[in-house]
Amino acid sequence: MKPTNTYSKEVIKHFTKPANQGEIKNPSAIGEIGNPVCGDVMKVYLKIAKNKSGKNYIKDIKFQTMGCAAAIATSSMITKLAKGKTIEEAKKITNAQVAESLKGLPPIKMHCSNLAADALKKAIENLEKKKK
Repeated sequence: MKPTNTYSKEVIKHFTKPANQGEIKNPSAIGEIGNPVCGDVMKVYLKIAKNKSGKNYIKDIKFQTMGCAAAIATSSMITKLAKGKTIEEAKKITNAQVAESLKGLPPIKMHCSNLAADALKKAIENLEKKKK
């Protein structure tokens, strides 16, 4: 994928009509992360349930993001990538997968995909800490 300085149609779509935006009441876990340099702040809420084989999976996921178009689009995309996945599968989602799913990000905005993937990982870490 060739780097570009413009947003893809997929980024614009997720910015203007984000998926899973909002808050989950009584979430199983929350992950919050921010970037002091650009000012983006993301919160990811998880609702966990057990699937038919007894594994924990992400039944619901929502986000709240204050930031630029790329931050909102990557937050939306991370929720689409993670929803329905087991915890183990969700842990493997990378910032590169987020950017690829959005058909690329301008190089100066790649840190936004890092934030989205990191917010998900932070929520999973918080979930695992609760269970110990």
